[in-house]
Amino acid sequence: MGEIEDAIERADRESFTKDPPKTLKGRIGYLIKQFGSAKAVAQEIGVTADSVNRYRRGARKHPPADVAAKIDDVVRQRWQPLVRKRRQKQAAATGGITVETRARFGYTAAVGSTDDGRFRRLTVHLPPEYAQRLFEAREAGASDQEMRGIIAEGFKDVYFQDGGARALGLSDVEINDIDYLDLDY
Repeated sequence: MGEIEDAIERADRESFTKDPPKTLKGRIGYLIKQFGSAKAVAQEIGVTADSVNRYRRGARKHPPADVAAKIDDVVRQRWQPLVRKRRQKQAAATGGITVETRARFGYTAAVGSTDDGRFRRLTVHLPPEYAQRLFEAREAGASDQEMRGIIAEGFKDVYFQDGGARALGLSDVEINDIDYLDLDY
């Protein structure tokens, strides 16, 4: 996953109305319901079907750290899909998204101005149309670079050009060298 994909996933997880199962037995039970069989769960988390069944029965209570982390990640990725979709739909329709980042921004501008990229720490609320484009791009399997482009375009319109009130000669904005990027919606 790329940085934008990770940020969307973190924002989705913040919207959970109920915590995922805490016990190993509960998590494995949830995954078996999601995937339909112990064999499918085993393929997803990289263990044997027998190991999955031992976890489900409680015969093994402490998987290796990497397997435990994978189980936790897979459970969280599939937890409360309707809550995630509802929050994303609301952001795309009325709420928009807030992007907080520290990254190097480069841009193409009119002759006589500097276009050297520099690090900036920005928190910008982007309108719903950018949220919709970002979520649609993610669903379509867009690359991290394409999703960065959508956010950069939003920054150009909202932050750098202030909705057309300034920096009208600015034609392109790029986000490079991201230190961190968080989304909220």
